[in-house]
Amino acid sequence: MYNAILCRYHEIATKGDNRGFFERKLLENLRWILRDLPDLKFRRVQGRVWIEKSGRSEFSPEELDAIKRELELRGLGLESFSPGIFLAPDMAAIRQAAERLGDAVFPEAMARAAACSRKLSFRIRARRSDKEFPLRSKEIEIELATLIGARYGDERLDIDLVHADVTLGVEVRREFALLFLEHFAAPGGLPVGSNDRVLALLSGGIDSPVACYLMMKRGAPVDFLGFHSAPYTPQETIDKVRGIADYLNTFQKDGKLFFGNLAPLQKLIRDRCNPRFRTVLYRRMMFRIAARIAARRKIRALLTGESLGQVASQTVVNMATIDSATEMLVLRPLCGMDKMATIRIAEAIGTFPLSSAQVPDSCTVFAPPSPSTGVSRTDAEAEEAKIPEYHVLLDKIVEDTLREAL
Repeated sequence: MYNAILCRYHEIATKGDNRGFFERKLLENLRWILRDLPDLKFRRVQGRVWIEKSGRSEFSPEELDAIKRELELRGLGLESFSPGIFLAPDMAAIRQAAERLGDAVFPEAMARAAACSRKLSFRIRARRSDKEFPLRSKEIEIELATLIGARYGDERLDIDLVHADVTLGVEVRREFALLFLEHFAAPGGLPVGSNDRVLALLSGGIDSPVACYLMMKRGAPVDFLGFHSAPYTPQETIDKVRGIADYLNTFQKDGKLFFGNLAPLQKLIRDRCNPRFRTVLYRRMMFRIAARIAARRKIRALLTGESLGQVASQTVVNMATIDSATEMLVLRPLCGMDKMATIRIAEAIGTFPLSSAQVPDSCTVFAPPSPSTGVSRTDAEAEEAKIPEYHVLLDKIVEDTLREAL
């Protein structure tokens, strides 16, 4: 019987005079993530977005399931949503819709409660933003609660304003009224595209895909840079990262993927530099390559999945040394997060199975048995002075990476 999906946002409401920009981005993204469902229309009024079909026809159960699945996972910028009955802001129409919804849920719910020797608890939650509507929110709640009690029997029902079995929601605005029974959580945050693009150093691990998702949730579209070390890493290294990037692009519509072959620089570092410094030196080279690609794409920030103290290269000293290889801003949204928290997000957003496949990555090539946890910038620059030709190799890797991505 549902003919609309009411979508609520929270953070966007704080944006003041530029709220319209964020709302337009939100609608643009909703149209994109629901593009496989035909005949949808997206509308907005202040504080709300709603989705309906042409002619305001009812959604099928399959359509509702598909919309719910997409909004719960990919509805970035939405706080919550409710399928419901969209109707004119008229109390007689609201009463009639409440009877329809009630008949669909109350008899069966009351039977279940009776089987447990108890009454069914319910409540009405009304929100009236149109101050010209003849009834206030509390009066709407009282009238509909009275209607429900009379229709199904006051003696078989309890009103519980805190932990009700059934909640009937009513929203009355100047433009419409909507009645609903369910309230589903969405990811929150900001719509993708409402912030500047970033370039992620995307590995096949658990962390960097989660970092990409968190930045999308802050409104930043993400391009991806993966590294391989052919012939020392297999084709599966590239395939795995490509699969993760493809999946992350189901949360946004235009993330570009680049691949760089780090092996020529790794061989130089292996042959001439202190073995204990290899991982930090690898990372400094990766950051330099990433910064140049970002500059060519007019991107102003890099993104990594690093978390403080997680591995030897992620100490304060080593991250500072790695950062000093470029002047570009480096974002690390997982920096204060423990591994289990990251895994929970990866499982929730669907990247965990993709990341769990065991495939070698570039950082493990020629990896030292005992990497240093405290490589100073002076130490790193002294080691890089032993390989002055790295600039030529780095330039070639950047050009090859950009050319192969075209």
